[in-house]
Amino acid sequence: MLERKFTRLNNSLSVEGEVTISGYASLFHQPDQGGDRVMPGAFAASLKQLAAEARAVKMLWQHDPAQPIGLWEEISEDARGLWVKGRLLPEVSRAREAQALIAAGAIDGLSIGYRTEKAVKNPTGGRALHQLDLWEVSLVTFPMLPSARLQPAALQEKAQNDARDWRDLTAALRNATELIRQPGA
Repeated sequence: MLERKFTRLNNSLSVEGEVTISGYASLFHQPDQGGDRVMPGAFAASLKQLAAEARAVKMLWQHDPAQPIGLWEEISEDARGLWVKGRLLPEVSRAREAQALIAAGAIDGLSIGYRTEKAVKNPTGGRALHQLDLWEVSLVTFPMLPSARLQPAALQEKAQNDARDWRDLTAALRNATELIRQPGA
């Protein structure tokens, strides 16, 4: 018989609005503490399948499927690894706790939950992970890949500003190109 004991605590922490977080949940070629290395392209098929089925990768607290704390709104592979950006949901008490811990610098780890589809064992131990079925990305205290971390808020803001600047520049160039192509201009 499974027995669970708990008590509800009055949580007085208040968070106004949603909190956006981002960072690398996985970095290519870097060995995790078990010796596994994720290879570029390892998430491509999974991300494509999730998009085709309109499903999302879950944002969990410490890999606990009973504790979703937010939504990952952007997930992509780039040259460095698996980039994630999402928001904590202030309506969820654990998300408010996570926000407080992040703000205090007590937690900043990211960790992936996945099923291995294709891997090759390395002669020195560990595996080269070539294809993964990504299920979730968790906020964790101790990530298996020590470099998988949230970006500090200042870097997040800079990245958002840089992206906005690039979008503005791209739009301006597109408009200028259209003006040049118009007859009589």
